Amino acid sequence: MSEPSPSPSARVAEARERVAARLRELRLDAGLTGRDVAYRTGWHGSKVSRMQGGVSQPSDADIRAWCRACDADSQAPDIIAIARTASSMYTEWKRKERAGLKRMQDGRVPLYESTTAMRVYSSSVVPGLLQTREYARALLRTIGRFKDLPDDSEAAAEARVARSQIITRAGRTFSIVVEEAALRRRVGDMETMAAQLGSLFTVATLPAVSLGVIPAGAPALWPLETFTIYDEDRVSVELLTAGLTITAPSEVAQYLAAHRQMSKAALVGPAAYRIIADAIAALG
Repeated sequence: MSEPSPSPSARVAEARERVAARLRELRLDAGLTGRDVAYRTGWHGSKVSRMQGGVSQPSDADIRAWCRACDADSQAPDIIAIARTASSMYTEWKRKERAGLKRMQDGRVPLYESTTAMRVYSSSVVPGLLQTREYARALLRTIGRFKDLPDDSEAAAEARVARSQIITRAGRTFSIVVEEAALRRRVGDMETMAAQLGSLFTVATLPAVSLGVIPAGAPALWPLETFTIYDEDRVSVELLTAGLTITAPSEVAQYLAAHRQMSKAALVGPAAYRIIADAIAALG
């Protein structure tokens, strides 16, 4: 069963409430009242109320002071990361897209270059790392038309494919999990789709790549939003209107756990190849 992804604004509100909840929990665990925290930090009582009520956004220094007052300094880094996410949790695609889809592809190159372990999950389309030039061009052209952007799909596709060559380099690993539905959703014409699916047989044999396919109806989590985990400290989540960047250790850990669970439900090797072959046969 598919569950809808929260909107970016809902995610921001949720992150802010999570910061407030963590602060309240620290105070309660320490056996302190709001007045005690105010005394230990030298703040006015109203500031304590606003922070633990989620009314005001605490600064990094505020969070450190609160944790220190509760004898929980070790909790500060995680709460600060969540708070920063709440302050600038999503980047509207519209703002980035004004510079063109090619610029968006190029913008990820430094992050790709600095990552040694990349984990990808996609429920809707073949992941960008595995896309052929024709498939990428057809997909990016569709996105550009939907969003009424200048058509630079040709250059954007070239940039995406060039960026994806990183999967052939030594010293990196790529764990990629896709839903079977992503292989059956037609992008471009039949020839484009057949070539894309056929290329997966080759990609799956690369030493650095682990490709898993979750069969339709497999007992796994509900289909999630597409996400990429860079090493173990950053997650990029793709929504229709925004790209989320998540760095809070506790939230990154949840995505790592989700990827592990999805990987357990996925088929690899010959079993995955059969699903790919069936998808090709279904093209007619």
